[in-house]
Amino acid sequence: MTSEQVLSIFRKSGALLEGHFILRSGLHSRQFFQCALALQHMPDVELLGAALAAKLKPLGAVTVVSPAMGGLVIGQEVARQLGLRFIFVEKEEGKLVLRRGFKIAPGEKILIIEDVVTKGGRVQETMDIVRAHGGEVSAVAMVVDRSNGTTKLGVPQFSLLALQVEAFDPNQLPPDLAATPAVKPGSK
Repeated sequence: MTSEQVLSIFRKSGALLEGHFILRSGLHSRQFFQCALALQHMPDVELLGAALAAKLKPLGAVTVVSPAMGGLVIGQEVARQLGLRFIFVEKEEGKLVLRRGFKIAPGEKILIIEDVVTKGGRVQETMDIVRAHGGEVSAVAMVVDRSNGTTKLGVPQFSLLALQVEAFDPNQLPPDLAATPAVKPGSK
């Protein structure tokens, strides 16, 4: 799957938004990838999942872990396509945790799948949880890498779309963004 095909799915579904957005990282941006809109159509999920699965199959992982909420749909689809177990981490008292009786065996090879990564905070938190439970992170994969590869997580990383999307510190906004009300989509 090419980058243009991925962008086409985002455009067709209305998932590539333009305006003034506050990202989960706290940074501000003119563009926002609302992956939930792209991932509401199962044929598109299947295509995106197949493209990620093809990149990850040689790694020999046995489990996929995704941070809730964003990574759930694509993580489960990648696991389905690879025939792997799927589990997730979720927030409890503002922090990601492994719950619901999910277990990770010592040395278990894990793939971490997320929808969009900008700075990698949630992915790093997920990696820390996997390692604290004795698992081995084989790779991280995402549909959209908003850092264009500048976010380094210390393991192999794969994406379907790598873009350098401008992101700004809230105290250093360009005039056009400063003059436009900011919205925080998909976070509440």
